[in-house]
Amino acid sequence: MGNQNELRIIEETIASSSNGLGIEELLILLPFQIEKRTLQRRLSSLKEKKLIHISGEARSTRYHANIAEKNHDSSKINSTEENLAPIPLSKEGKSILALLSRPEIQRTPVGYERSFLENYRPNIDSYLSIEEKQKLAEWGKTHNDEQPAGTYAREILSRLLIDLSWNSSRLEGNTYSLLDTELLIHEGQVATDKSAKETQMILNHKEAIELLVDSSNEVDFNRYTILNLHALLSNNLLSNPAASGRLRVFGVGITNSVFTPLGIPQLIEEFFDLILEKARQIENPFEQAFFILVQLPYLQPFDDVNKRVSRLAANLPFNRQNLAPLSFIDVPEESYIKGLLGIYELNRIELFKDVFLWAYQRSALRYAAIRQSIGEPDPFRMKYREEIRDTVANIVRNAIGKAEASKVVNTESQKLPIEDQLKFNEVVAIEILGLHEGNFVRYRIKPSEFTAWKKHWGS
Repeated sequence: MGNQNELRIIEETIASSSNGLGIEELLILLPFQIEKRTLQRRLSSLKEKKLIHISGEARSTRYHANIAEKNHDSSKINSTEENLAPIPLSKEGKSILALLSRPEIQRTPVGYERSFLENYRPNIDSYLSIEEKQKLAEWGKTHNDEQPAGTYAREILSRLLIDLSWNSSRLEGNTYSLLDTELLIHEGQVATDKSAKETQMILNHKEAIELLVDSSNEVDFNRYTILNLHALLSNNLLSNPAASGRLRVFGVGITNSVFTPLGIPQLIEEFFDLILEKARQIENPFEQAFFILVQLPYLQPFDDVNKRVSRLAANLPFNRQNLAPLSFIDVPEESYIKGLLGIYELNRIELFKDVFLWAYQRSALRYAAIRQSIGEPDPFRMKYREEIRDTVANIVRNAIGKAEASKVVNTESQKLPIEDQLKFNEVVAIEILGLHEGNFVRYRIKPSEFTAWKKHWGS
């Protein structure tokens, strides 16, 4: 990658954050590998060109885009389009943006348009063109397509947990930083200057993502998956706790929009089931993901947390086919919201599609770089992943101590070919010794089970 391309991407990455970024955050967010000293030189070059400015000193230094230095039209439309940078907009996307940039009083109030969903024919109609699907397939290919479902996601799970939890929460206005999120997820360290609601939102994402990755062969576009995703993502965040994992039974409004969602409970349930039925029929994974990103928020089937559910559900086909995940890296909140407003108020998908295409390419580039840095996965762990998981889970659920655990592992290893038995014992031992509060959920272990086992194990 040439210096000019690097400079452009660095500038775009900084511009995507309204609060600026520190150098450590930049090193994590950039979709290519770069040494810290080299990045410092690139930042100095951008500063000299007056494309960025700096605030703070030493470890508190942050880099901000010089939005004011760019050429602005005086019109509100161009101002709004500038806020959607660095996402390039199609002609249709710009047209939708212009319509949405009018004051609310000049926009016609609308309700839920049933035909927008009913008229969609899976594998006949398509939101994405053939060319767009081909591009997405090229970006998303991971060379794991012949491996069991979820293999790729498990390889990059540590990074995916942080990226998707942070970016999805950020799109909801959460002010946790990327580094705060990493400390919370991997170390259990709560940011003292953040609200309990923000902390809960991050932790909910972590559990929901682990459900998708650990249950790759069980989750799908069905009521079980989507309702449980909502239950996990909304845990301890709704005024009515009983609403977690349940469809909406009263009307809701959309902030800063003239769209009023469907309010009849029977119809909400009917169209919720229809969305899932049509999503299951769609054969192309990218069309499937985009369809759910469009239709779930448009229906607003839950009291709240609808967009979060759609963002995680969109990763179902990527996880199943071992494609690069979509973690909404660098997507500006306004770009995402404006795209959805085009769907809500106009039933037009083009602006949201511009955001989707750009976001998926960014995500794919990021995980390709991460995948190269972590090397090839251990084929033994992949071969016996179910046996390893079940053995570890059995030991924890039954609060088995150290002496008895060895016997359990030996018994399980006897079921394998003799040449794999010793290796199996070693791998399970490593997994058990590496268990901590930040990773036990991947074995489908409940917090109470982990706590009870930990006390018994250490005694």
